[in-house]
Amino acid sequence: METKEGVQMKNNYLQRKFASMHSHWISRTMAAVTAIGMTLLLATGPAAAQTQKPTVVLVHGGFSSASVWDLVSAQLQRDGYPVIIAPANPLRGPDTADSSYVASVLDTLSGPVILVGHSYGGFVITNAAAMTKNAQNVQALVYVAAFIPDVGERGLDLTPLPGSQIPQVLQVRPCPAPYCPAGVELYIDSPADFKNVLAADLSTQQVSILAADQRGVSANANTEPSEFAAWHTVPSFAIVPTADNAIGTANELFMAQRANAKTVKVQGATHFVLMSQPKTVASVIEAAAGR
Repeated sequence: METKEGVQMKNNYLQRKFASMHSHWISRTMAAVTAIGMTLLLATGPAAAQTQKPTVVLVHGGFSSASVWDLVSAQLQRDGYPVIIAPANPLRGPDTADSSYVASVLDTLSGPVILVGHSYGGFVITNAAAMTKNAQNVQALVYVAAFIPDVGERGLDLTPLPGSQIPQVLQVRPCPAPYCPAGVELYIDSPADFKNVLAADLSTQQVSILAADQRGVSANANTEPSEFAAWHTVPSFAIVPTADNAIGTANELFMAQRANAKTVKVQGATHFVLMSQPKTVASVIEAAAGR
């Protein structure tokens, strides 16, 4: 039977042993936490910032919706790029609403941005890049079968005939203010016309879906002048399909050359080259990001 003194000595020993083990555990834990902290610091420090890929913001054009970017977006994301398909471009006019709306999206982003516009979306990115409070973050503009307007130019100024076949297939629908500043919206109702003018290199099924998914364009989109021309100061890239009957291949080449844009011609592609040749379009965007 243990004496009272023996029990006390055992308790004192156990307390010292526990204190030693606890101190050792604390030391090891603090060392591990310090190591993790250093790892995180290295991962988020200057070296990591240098390898950060820019955010790609994709802006759709007329007679379409944001879904036309799905294939390009998927390729960019596979290659490690953060992507934002700017929520539905209003298609009300570059000065009326569209550019300021996309600029408000850019206002929420930090870090470098590659701004990409398809078709009429070229008008929008040309202005939004200058209007955003984060203009210094826009590293490049990429125009995909797109308008590249100068200050004061309108869509109708940049599609001289021959070139654009859009006017021949347009349907006009009433659209009251304030939803449509011009009082009408423009559509391409016939899937056959849609295919012939915009997407001859896509399947009939794809064209049927596109035609059904299109969003009406206010007449203002073609008649409002561009307030800014960001390509004067921001490096620009242009993808020009050689069978574009919407804006017109020759018109796109003229605008791309005037903007001193690095230009890639896509042989045989039509206005919806972003759907028929998504890998090519994504590669040009990535070249702009890595310039």
